[in-house]
Amino acid sequence: MTCWDTIQAYGLRSIGIGERLLPREGFDLCQQFTLIGSGLIWNVYFGVLALIIGFVLANVVAMAKASNSAWLRKPAEWFILLFRGSPLFIQFFLAYFLLLRVKQSTGGVIDLTAATQGALIVLFLNTAAYSAEIFYGAFRSVPKGEVEAADAYGMTGWIKFKRVVWPTMMRLAWPAYTNEAIFLFHATTLVFFSGFPTWRQQGDALYYAQYFADKTFNPFVPYPILAFYFIILTLIIIQIFGAVNRRLNRHVPTERRQKLRIRPQIIR
Repeated sequence: MTCWDTIQAYGLRSIGIGERLLPREGFDLCQQFTLIGSGLIWNVYFGVLALIIGFVLANVVAMAKASNSAWLRKPAEWFILLFRGSPLFIQFFLAYFLLLRVKQSTGGVIDLTAATQGALIVLFLNTAAYSAEIFYGAFRSVPKGEVEAADAYGMTGWIKFKRVVWPTMMRLAWPAYTNEAIFLFHATTLVFFSGFPTWRQQGDALYYAQYFADKTFNPFVPYPILAFYFIILTLIIIQIFGAVNRRLNRHVPTERRQKLRIRPQIIR
């Protein structure tokens, strides 16, 4: 089988297109690059959807935490404490067994035990908690002068928040939020090593990397390939978020613009 045949057979295997059985022999570089790259589709799926949904929820939670009402502030504080105070890996395990119990109690009517749904819920709740704390800190750092200027122009309520407070909050929070986005994509590798099982051996990039490491007894080939893919993915995220950062800071003098500083998180 040529490399092109391998790509055709296994390039989309992780989503159920192509060969159903994993290779049993050969294990050459083409097979490893192809299957690990195929598994990366799931990492991108989890990362993109969790980031989008989590971004919306994070803004809501951050504003709730900044509220003067204890009925809004306290639930937001407990939500952030719960998901920031417990390891993500444990959250996956607890969520799976909780969703499994819900499935059993409803007779299968509500079934969120699949990784595509249950793990996604955990990821967007987790990133929402971390992002909410980032946005809350940025909200508290909005210069009072800008708020007073908005008041002087007669802006009130939602108009002031939409045109002055929120854009400034995003501009201040964006460098830290970029690091959170990068970590979120890295954290997607935990999905298939938690309670959520694979279906027909259709796992993510780390799942296939471990498969080749077990079959070849040589982890120094598949894991560097996995790292290579995630480095490429990280560079893409930096470019996209960097473009947004420049857009948010387009009115700020060049010497005062906040630059992205990538600070990888070793453990959460």
